[in-house]
Amino acid sequence: MILILDILRIILTIIWWVIIVQAILSWLIAFNVINTHNEYVGAIWRALKTMTDPIYRPIRRVLPDFGGLDLSPMVVLIVLLIIQQAVMPALYRLAIGAPL
Repeated sequence: MILILDILRIILTIIWWVIIVQAILSWLIAFNVINTHNEYVGAIWRALKTMTDPIYRPIRRVLPDFGGLDLSPMVVLIVLLIIQQAVMPALYRLAIGAPL
């Protein structure tokens, strides 16, 4: 059980960093620091969007439209933080048999 929780913790951390990298890349693209016409930047951008769009899609359906501002990455990061800081420690305590 602990092994499964460790794997889940690693996956959550990877998702966290993918979202952070995508946010930074989107700012760099928005401010025209880098260009998606570059083959490598375009490939990285498409890969990150492919990974994160399934996570963002349900949240975008619920959130109101804020124009050009997309708050779904922030919502996902908050949910990930809650899972890592509140849910995971409780699951670890359950796995080792300690009282909650």
